Amino acid sequence: MSSATQHNTEGAEPVTIRIGTRRSPLALKQVDLVIAELKKEHKNVEFDVRAMATMGDRDKTTPLPEMGKGLWTNELEAQLAAKEVDFVVHCCKDMPTTLPEGCQLGCIMEREDPRDVVIFKKAHGKKYKSLRDLPEGAVVGTSSVRRAAQLRRNYPGLVFKDVRGNIDTRLRKVDDEEYDCIILAAAGLLRMGLGGRIAQYLDSATEGGGMLHAVGQGALALEVREGDEKVLNILKTLEDTPTMMACFAERSLMRTLEGGCSVPVACETAWVEEDGEGEEETKRKKKLRIRALVVSLDGKEAVEGERVEEVLSLAQADSLGKRLAQELVERGAQKILDAINEVRAGPGAVKVGDA
Repeated sequence: MSSATQHNTEGAEPVTIRIGTRRSPLALKQVDLVIAELKKEHKNVEFDVRAMATMGDRDKTTPLPEMGKGLWTNELEAQLAAKEVDFVVHCCKDMPTTLPEGCQLGCIMEREDPRDVVIFKKAHGKKYKSLRDLPEGAVVGTSSVRRAAQLRRNYPGLVFKDVRGNIDTRLRKVDDEEYDCIILAAAGLLRMGLGGRIAQYLDSATEGGGMLHAVGQGALALEVREGDEKVLNILKTLEDTPTMMACFAERSLMRTLEGGCSVPVACETAWVEEDGEGEEETKRKKKLRIRALVVSLDGKEAVEGERVEEVLSLAQADSLGKRLAQELVERGAQKILDAINEVRAGPGAVKVGDA
């Protein structure tokens, strides 16, 4: 994480910064992590945490695709716009790819592990080590259409059942109810000190069937009022440039595809070294590799692609994501997304978009 000591406010007049957040245990833990990092550079700043339950927290029964845009963020952004809080801590994957007028992405912090993981029922003991060990008809818990669609593609014999709630609730459900396993994000488990429950990490190289993660998964994004230089100056110490560039590319990909968390659009980014001109080690340079996948809900149709480019700015990262999305569209991704929206269309239905 960049230290950017020129933004240190030590010695300045004491100030209080109000932080907006969801009130789930994970969200509050993430705010604690943000505050701990900020206090390293801004010892004169006090933090007032304003936690609330968003629509996505309150409604545990309506299917996510039917709940529309911003179910985790709208009410927090309203507090920000009303100057009731000074910045909001989000999981980057929950943020709409187009922010409300008057709001901006202040910074993105260094990323935790972005991969999805498998947690097996405790009663299974060590019977299963990976998804490919599960028998046909085994029940997998996930409320994510992205996860379910990819798993249907690679493991067609599995059965999928919705599972909602915070991390503790989902862990209790997999142990006490009819699930054989659940799929969660590694980042949340690791931040909550629950990494011991992880049985398998899933990524593009997973044996038996690769799986890409959600746009922005594993990264914490801090949203501020546009032009609030005081808060932007304080948050600058948290900015991790490689993570921010990678997430900008991912968000641009999603925005161009007009997809959201209720659409099976998945990605994976990594900084890779490639030889430049010349033989000296100094000629080696890092490039950003982004992989993406659009898959039908039943897993039977998919379009995937990859680009590797040198990225030196947020604008270049944004362009990289857009170009890959356009390639996917040209190869049939838009037809898959249109078919999903058509199936979901109906009286009072919300067109799938950023969520």
